Amino acid sequence: MKVLFIVNPVSGDVDKEPFLEKATKLCQKYGIVTQIFKTTGKEDERKVEETINSFAPDRVASVGGDGTTLFSAIALLESKIPMGIIPLGSANGMAVELGVHSNPLEALKDLIMSSMIRDLDILKVNDKHFSIHLGDVGINAEIVASYEKDPNRGMTTYAKYFIDELTKNDPFEVEVDAMDQTIVEKAVMVGICNAKKYGTGIPLNIDGNPMDGKFEIILVKDLNTQFLINAGLSKFNDVFYMKENITAICTEKAVLKFKKPRLLQLDGEVIGKFKEINVEIIKGATKLITSTDNQYIHD
Repeated sequence: MKVLFIVNPVSGDVDKEPFLEKATKLCQKYGIVTQIFKTTGKEDERKVEETINSFAPDRVASVGGDGTTLFSAIALLESKIPMGIIPLGSANGMAVELGVHSNPLEALKDLIMSSMIRDLDILKVNDKHFSIHLGDVGINAEIVASYEKDPNRGMTTYAKYFIDELTKNDPFEVEVDAMDQTIVEKAVMVGICNAKKYGTGIPLNIDGNPMDGKFEIILVKDLNTQFLINAGLSKFNDVFYMKENITAICTEKAVLKFKKPRLLQLDGEVIGKFKEINVEIIKGATKLITSTDNQYIHD
């Protein structure tokens, strides 16, 4: 077996070297050939494609957070090479969603040993951007933009900008064209969801399933105090999820329209400002190495 490790050295401000040393020794013990590709932010897409073609791995390990998971999935779009996730990012939201072991070395063992390969969907946005977990327009996108500019990482920094943005809480109008209907509402946030929960554990979309060939558009109408309290509680129990404050649209395609350009973030990365956002699902875009710990596996 040959395993390619795709590593984001800076994700989550976590040092990946201790894991990589242990991972290399583990693979050597069992005769598994390894190669490590580290992203640099310069021509990563081209370089990882060349590495995949030359090394021809049997499996790929995505080492980092949600952004690394997405990068790895996109790199494998044109292939049938399965990938697994090693959670070493800030919040590792997608890894949690998919039941990946929280211990990176145990996650690697599962990746090597599992014979369960399943289809994982990806969202295509405006024909050139992608999302594998959660994206949004509005208050959270603004938080992510501020977070990206801060040299400090982690949930404490994210919480600081979350509190700052709450004081603004300015609803905006959005038009959603999906499922042969048009909905026009005011919202403080528009979620583009392939899954359920943010890395914080707070659910945005209780009906999400990244393996069902559909996605959800979630309109959050208000962020009042009671909603925030319930949002925090819903991390522990979905009974606290406030459906009355949310409009959910399940679809395979959607067009979002705004009166002025709005900031969009996808999987923790700021994409830019848009007046119109087109979203469609790529069903089974990536082969996922998984296990029965995955909440979406029913067989």
